Amino acid sequence: MARKKKGDVVNGWVCLDKPYEMGSTEAVTKVRRLFNAQKAGHAGTLDPLASGILPIALGEATKTVPFMMEAQKVYRFTIHWGISTDSIDREGEIIGRSDVRPSVDQVKAVLPEFIGDIEQVPPQFSAIRVNGERAYDLARDGAEFELEARKVTIHEAAVTDAPDADHVEITMRTGKGVYVRSLARDLAARLGAEGHVSALRREAVGPFSVENAVTLDFLLDLAHKGDALEGLLPVSTALDDIPELAVTDQDAFSLRQGRPIVLLPRQVETLKSQLPAGSRTVSAYLGQTLVALCSLRAGRLEPDRVFNLS
Repeated sequence: MARKKKGDVVNGWVCLDKPYEMGSTEAVTKVRRLFNAQKAGHAGTLDPLASGILPIALGEATKTVPFMMEAQKVYRFTIHWGISTDSIDREGEIIGRSDVRPSVDQVKAVLPEFIGDIEQVPPQFSAIRVNGERAYDLARDGAEFELEARKVTIHEAAVTDAPDADHVEITMRTGKGVYVRSLARDLAARLGAEGHVSALRREAVGPFSVENAVTLDFLLDLAHKGDALEGLLPVSTALDDIPELAVTDQDAFSLRQGRPIVLLPRQVETLKSQLPAGSRTVSAYLGQTLVALCSLRAGRLEPDRVFNLS
């Protein structure tokens, strides 16, 4: 006999506005306990020194997490000029000082060099594995190692504030794998300055943004009223850019059994016109209920992930 899972069946997304000094794993644990959910995960780690959007998946929503890994992200961060640290943030050990204070015009002049497809070396204080060990563990132990540059994409970046000569705020929209601290490091080096990230906030991850975010305090208040489920977003929230197909009861039954369904030629052509370049993924719905994520192949929809939703 299979062991009964602990917790309740809770399906959906929480767009959490994570506070400073809380790790992503801790945030997921708090949300999972608050909902007493059987299963939880998150879409994209957010450092304890950063605040902002941490999408947390509960139950069946965890099946859509892989689709969030490709989502664009928006960051707003502040560079503190004059001091460099080994971790490129305010908690690191000071490794450099300078009286150079780049002007806003100087920052604006070189920022376009970091927009587009660029090569970026991750920070040594990062979670990347080096010979099986985390880079930040090696860095803390004083080990000498190098990380290889990786191709990443920064779609846009702009100066959005400059409260004084020591600080400049930049907001940028990125693809996956971009390190804010690396950009701050490289920008300072380009300007002949020392600098580190003194504040960082993630304002969006795909369809999750400050507009649909909730705080832990808000969720706790809902839970005390017995209304915690009001803090959930639908499982399908993570699939907003995936073409949808309405299916019949019989087709829904087949997909849930893991069997492909045959489409009409006009359905195939419509879906092909909606698919992003290089993608085959289509979401199948019975009414308003997500049935499956499928691959469009040879005029058929083949189920990849089936959802147990009602």
